[in-house]
Parts: sequence; C-alpha cells; structure tokens
Amino acid sequence: MIDPRAVVDPQARLDEGVEVGPFCIIGPGVEIGAGSVIGPHVVIRGPTRMGRDNRVYQFASIGDDPQDKKYAGEPTRLEIGDGNVFREFCTINRGTAQDQGLTRIGSHNWIMAYVHIAHDCNIGDHTIFANGASLAGHVDVEDYAILGGFTLVHQFCRVGSHSFSAMGSVVAKDIPPFVMVAGHPAAPHGINGEGLKRRGFTSDSIRSIRRAYKVLYRSGLTLNSAREQIGRMVLQSPEIRPLHEFLAGGQRGILR
Repeated sequence: MIDPRAVVDPQARLDEGVEVGPFCIIGPGVEIGAGSVIGPHVVIRGPTRMGRDNRVYQFASIGDDPQDKKYAGEPTRLEIGDGNVFREFCTINRGTAQDQGLTRIGSHNWIMAYVHIAHDCNIGDHTIFANGASLAGHVDVEDYAILGGFTLVHQFCRVGSHSFSAMGSVVAKDIPPFVMVAGHPAAPHGINGEGLKRRGFTSDSIRSIRRAYKVLYRSGLTLNSAREQIGRMVLQSPEIRPLHEFLAGGQRGILR
C-alpha cells in the first residue's frame, strides 16, 4: 500500500491499510490511522497524529513548522481526527510554544484546495472550508461552520457553530453561531437559515434563533444588554444557548 517511490521515515507509524502515493515524504513522529489515503507528492511532518479514514490529495503540506518568527524549533504538534478530506495544496501548520503548542482539527471536515490553517488553530467537526479560505494563527472554528472561498480570518478570532461566511469575506472579529456574514470588512447578513434546515433544526428552533439575532443586531441594545436578554430567552429556547455562551468570550469582539 506504500508506493516504492515514497519516502517514509522508519520512525513514522502507519496503521495497516494506509495508502501512500508516489513521491510522498512522511517524516519521523508522524502517526496515520487505518483507512487513510495519502496522495502523491504530499509532505507530512511530525509530530503529527492523524486518525482513521482521512484523505489527503496531492501537493498538500501537513504538519510543517508554524509561520511565526518567534518559533525557535520547539517540539509542537498537529492533531487530526477521523474522516477528513484535504484537497490539493492545503497547508496546515503545527502549534507554537507561545500558545498550547497544538494545532487541532477534528473529524469529518471538508478542506478544499489551497486552504491555509495556521499555527494554534482549533477546528471542530463537520466544517467546510471552500477554496482559498485562510486562517491566521490562534483561530477557533466551531462545528458545522462554513467558510466561503477566499475568506480571510484574523488571528485570535472565533467562528461560531453553524455560521456562514460568503466568498471573499474579510473577518477581523468573531462570527457568532448561526450568523451569516459577507463583505470587506465582513458584516452580518441574517442567520444561516438554509444551513440550519439542512441540519435538522425545526421551524420553531429557527424562529427562536432569528428572534435572538434580532435582539443582538436590530434592537439597539448594547452587547451586554443584548446578551442578558438572550440569556433570559434561553429558558424557553435552549437551542440559542450556544449563542448566549459565545457572547461571553473572545478577545476580538463580535462582528456587529
């Protein structure tokens, strides 16, 4: 299952059944789970741990040094879950000692061509990154978020669950859960109603999320006052709890 033209370091650990294409380079400290397929010309450096059933297409660079001038060769890590797809020319860097030393990608994510995920990012599950989307360092992306093509996200931003950014969005502040954004700079444009329907949210749940959006963006309330009102709404509409909790954190403030 390993092409004879690939270079696999003896200290790499590949489970039985892993496929490795020609001209790949897999370095020491790399672990790859069963059922994974590594296409031709892929470079994977360690320490990197990749779970089961991942697919990496040609010319991707996985687990290389962080693009941070403070990086001085510290032993940092990249951890990847199960069932992810990484398309052509993706670049994913390990963490830095200035953070937790870890870049993490969850499971069942769809990462399209030319996506860049920088050091110390934390990606949840079931996300979609369209072609050319790029994350600076220390970005958190929650479950089921979708980043449109060529979306750019500033360092230390958070991208909330079930949110959606249109193509070419420039994101310099946090995107709350359920919210759609677009533009340069990105601005809110309602909730991701179609995405919520596709994921099984009921009509009542979507109406509750839309009401919470109006409190946050159209009521004229300060952020703290809007969060307090949304907190009271959680008692009757628990599906908006992720939004209420999201508004309590972050370093960059929210897009508003």
